[in-house]
Amino acid sequence: MKSLLVRFFLFSLVIAACSIAVTAWLASQATTGAIRQEQGEALETDAQIYDEMVEYAATHKDWSDAKSTVEGVAKTHNRRIALTDQTGKKLFDTGTGNAPPLPVTPKALVDPLNVNGKIDPRAVGPFKLTDDEARKLHSYADQLLGCNTRIEIEESPNGRPRVKGLDPGRSSLWESCPAGDFLYTMTTSEENAYQELRPYFTACLKTLPGNELLSPKAAGRVTLDWDYLVTADASPDVVQCMDAGRREMLKKYVAAPVQMFLTSPTGDEPQSIDLSTTGTTRITLVALGILAIAGFASWVTATQLVRPIRALTAATKRTAEGDRTARVDGGAGEIGELAKSFNAMSEKLAETERQRQAMVSDVAHELRTPLGNITGWLEATQDGLAEPDPHLIDMLLEESLLLQRLVDDLHDLAQADAGTLRLHPEPIALDDVVDQVVNAQQNREILLRAETTPVHINADPVRLRQALGNLVANAVRYTPPGGEVVVKLFQWQDQAILEVTDTGTGIAPEDVPHVFDRFWRADKSRSRRTGGSGLGLAITRHLVEAHGGTVSVTSTLGEGSTFRISLPPA
Repeated sequence: MKSLLVRFFLFSLVIAACSIAVTAWLASQATTGAIRQEQGEALETDAQIYDEMVEYAATHKDWSDAKSTVEGVAKTHNRRIALTDQTGKKLFDTGTGNAPPLPVTPKALVDPLNVNGKIDPRAVGPFKLTDDEARKLHSYADQLLGCNTRIEIEESPNGRPRVKGLDPGRSSLWESCPAGDFLYTMTTSEENAYQELRPYFTACLKTLPGNELLSPKAAGRVTLDWDYLVTADASPDVVQCMDAGRREMLKKYVAAPVQMFLTSPTGDEPQSIDLSTTGTTRITLVALGILAIAGFASWVTATQLVRPIRALTAATKRTAEGDRTARVDGGAGEIGELAKSFNAMSEKLAETERQRQAMVSDVAHELRTPLGNITGWLEATQDGLAEPDPHLIDMLLEESLLLQRLVDDLHDLAQADAGTLRLHPEPIALDDVVDQVVNAQQNREILLRAETTPVHINADPVRLRQALGNLVANAVRYTPPGGEVVVKLFQWQDQAILEVTDTGTGIAPEDVPHVFDRFWRADKSRSRRTGGSGLGLAITRHLVEAHGGTVSVTSTLGEGSTFRISLPPA
């Protein structure tokens, strides 16, 4: 039992631990995924805000008119945006008047000339085409599309259209379509911009080793984002000088670098959530606490479950040792039903034991009288005190026949208890069986008659005569002289009914439930005046039930009794 308790407890603990672990893992995975998604969305929003601020800086010379733009971006993305110059002087702040101070560290530096180490392509400065120049170049692009529909035209940040993915210096497209040469011809704005760029480029070249060999003409052409200025075979130093020259030239065309602070609309900096060591420790402690509670509940449940089983085991041991009064209180539920079944079994065993003891006592009593008579008369005859005349022989024969009937009845009951009581059913006429029994039981002192109707069933005629004969003999035995016993046979609701009614002494109401018990007699004094072994009615009940029928009795004390046998149809 202790093993059952421990196993149940450990099994419950394992289930609880696995459930908690899986739940915690799923929760952490879901939480981590949600946090990562939320952080990803926040980072994406911050990156979009940064890009919009860079775009403004790349397309404006200063921040003087940026208020409406900054407020619009802040409202769109539900963020507080604050811009300060390099010295920390606040330029714009979309927070309210009672907003908390800005964080110490800015979110990003907005500088269109240094976006991840490169110049933002939208910072075109003087390279921006005029409207007339743009219209003219777009007309060339449309002519080029008419020559070849497979090409794709894209627009550079300065407004110049160009063929996507095409190197104009190495294309044969211009041979069939001259518009391509015009498309890639520099406009006046671009020529002026290159002239403005040249001093910055030249100044940088002079700082390079061997600068005497690197005139602008000798440096070749450097590729810009929107057009071709130098060749791809230019040295890295030349390309770097072009990039540095462009930065210097564009400074007066773009807004100055500013520091950008991003917080929530209330001014608090969004908290970055992660499952750090502290969070993992907290989850572990909570899981262990839940596991401890689950373990305690499992232990209490296991104890409550095992307690009635232990009581049941102890009661079973007492029953095995001979205690027929063992009882178990199992409470409610399945264990309670098991306890009730055990108590019913214990009561049945106790009742069976009482019946066995009573039966042994009754059999000994029934056997003692005839055996005593036979033994006494035989000893008297042996001693010469009695003559073996016919009267003595008839008396001894009667006593031996009584013993034989008792032994036969006990044998029938033993077969019924063992389930080996054999029947040999055959189609019979019940009215013939009734006539045979009535004729065999005729008595001069009482009136015995039959009232029958033709009824045919399948039954064992010998066993049925025995069962009906026991009822008739019992009725005759308890009917005083001058009384009447009537045997009726009729059919009612597909049942064959046999009724034996007498005008005898009747049975007390409290004795009616015991009529079919073994060795039970209405005569409590065990007087042999009424005769019988007390087994006839018990045998009748077994024989009728073996035929699939039922037997019952109704009686009124001092008026008589009626025994009824109901048999199934043929």
